[in-house]
Amino acid sequence: MKHQKRLERWAPWVLLLAVVIVWQVVCSAFEVSEFIFPSPLRIWDQFLEFRGEILRHSWRTFWVTMAGFGLAIVVGVLLGFVIGSSRLAYAAMYPLMTAFNALPKAAFVPILVVWFGIGVGPAVLTAFLISFFPITVNIATGLATLEPELEDVLRVLGAKRWDVLVKVGLPRSLPHFYGSLKVAITLAFVGTTVSEMNAANEGIGYLLVSAGSAMQMGLAFAGLVAVGIMAMVMYELFAWIEKRTTAWAHRGSHAA
Repeated sequence: MKHQKRLERWAPWVLLLAVVIVWQVVCSAFEVSEFIFPSPLRIWDQFLEFRGEILRHSWRTFWVTMAGFGLAIVVGVLLGFVIGSSRLAYAAMYPLMTAFNALPKAAFVPILVVWFGIGVGPAVLTAFLISFFPITVNIATGLATLEPELEDVLRVLGAKRWDVLVKVGLPRSLPHFYGSLKVAITLAFVGTTVSEMNAANEGIGYLLVSAGSAMQMGLAFAGLVAVGIMAMVMYELFAWIEKRTTAWAHRGSHAA
């Protein structure tokens, strides 16, 4: 059992190392141009050379993403609670939200620029627009799928509809909620980066456009790595919180 857990813990790092090695071997063996597809060593060199600039743009992308993501959590939880607690609200709102989610969020960036100008506003709102839907859907699903038998028993014991939703429904929705956070945070970084590529003078998205225009592909890939690191760190943070707060929902999932 311990050996299995150790393998699972190290498996992502081993796979990442294997991918990097194969990547470097292919680039070296076929003499791939650094202007077309830089090798991991070239990306690392560029990361070290421009580390100050990358860190500055990464910090901008990070806090803008967190602002949009925080707004997505608030709106997503409230909407999810409304939709999941009422069949009428579910029937009325869910199809419209699904249609809205199908719209390409990059198309909103020019509109947001007209409304809020170039800068933080469009990036925060793009991160919000692209990440609130998974949170809303998972909260609504967690509440809407509460077993009727359990609800009937609680009603017999004197529980009101509000008591059932708050004291049973919301705790039962926590696994869904944390699952949505892990998906939504990665989408939020995508939204911020896309917006910065079109409507910002700071951030990783702006760095990607600048590096591409200057034909510094190693720097562009270093920027992508920075985004990936930030997203992975936040994903692991939510996974860690999930394990500490919803162990009851996962206690049998890794049984031998």
